[in-house]
Amino acid sequence: MKVITNKDRIERVLTRGVDTILPTKEGLAELLSSGKRIRLYQGFDPTGTQLHIGHMVGLRKLAQFQKLGHEVIFLIGDGTGLAGDPSGKAKSRDKFFSHKELRENAVDYVKQAGRVVDFEGDNPALIKFNGDWLNKLPVSEFLQIAGHFSLQQLSERDMFQERIKKGETVNLREFLYPLLQGYDSVVMDVDLEIGATEQMFNMLAGRTLVKAMLDKEKFVLTTPLLTDSKGRKIGKSEGNVIAIAGSGKELFGGIMSLPDSVINQSFELLTDILPAQIPTDPFEAKKKLALEIIKILKGAEEASMAMDEWVNIFSKGETPGNILEVKVKIGELLVDVLLQHKLIESRSEFRRLVEEGAVSLDGAKIINHNTQTKDGILRVGKHRFLKIISN
Repeated sequence: MKVITNKDRIERVLTRGVDTILPTKEGLAELLSSGKRIRLYQGFDPTGTQLHIGHMVGLRKLAQFQKLGHEVIFLIGDGTGLAGDPSGKAKSRDKFFSHKELRENAVDYVKQAGRVVDFEGDNPALIKFNGDWLNKLPVSEFLQIAGHFSLQQLSERDMFQERIKKGETVNLREFLYPLLQGYDSVVMDVDLEIGATEQMFNMLAGRTLVKAMLDKEKFVLTTPLLTDSKGRKIGKSEGNVIAIAGSGKELFGGIMSLPDSVINQSFELLTDILPAQIPTDPFEAKKKLALEIIKILKGAEEASMAMDEWVNIFSKGETPGNILEVKVKIGELLVDVLLQHKLIESRSEFRRLVEEGAVSLDGAKIINHNTQTKDGILRVGKHRFLKIISN
């Protein structure tokens, strides 16, 4: 496939949905404009079985470079996953995965990613597993890798410093994780690595190793994290996963349940819709967002069917059938349950919704801010539902 060097297209790829490019955006733009076919990748550790819309941000960026004609690698981290990526985690993991568990989790990763990245056609993305080299890495070679870093460099990582201040554990497996991810760049001899902003430390370790071991430059491109107004990541760590392999109905409902504060960011990171095309009404904007995302993942027909079903449900005042069920302790405050499951963003929002008559349980409006939970279908606003079951 011919490499596309159109400056406007390159500028869009390097601007929309991009946080930082190192060492410089101008340097990467110059490389892409030169006509050279570069090799780039993003890694995905299979610590769960589902890719979600948070992963979709990076997948879309890979697909954009693929359409420019560059060599894209979809890397499954069944080797790095053994160490456990500490990025963005305030505490050490409760569980570390075995290689067998990671391989089993990754069974459908390519199928799921294939909804965004092309694994066929004129310029198919390559599929690699870093366990193929990391799990065979001799001690002598690992020591050579480690020799390019100091204890001070690794321990200065912000999240580790925060953990130490709080008396939390920093597991040595996590501590060494950046070296393993960094070595991926050396083995694959890449020109560019893509990852979320929380991956910057790991990706810079790759820059260090590529320079030291291959004597070449490696660019790093970070994409913003998809977060709510409180800065909480949309993803499995926060318990608010919207799986890209879900049905159209599940995707539409999940996207409609996102907080209003994440709408504009979601349009930028997950679609090609321009700001002027986003409806000003939050409810209508989320409908358009859901429609666009499902078009990308499943096609226009299923997107239209999912929207029609959702609209019919709410125009008739019906309750959707795929409501999240949660078990609560008797006596828990309703506001605490809603905060825990991200149906509201703050206590002040809950107070406002109650005062507006926008919170109901089995059809009965909640009028007390300190109402305790009881079994039933909880509705918050027009489109947020929760089925409460007491333990």
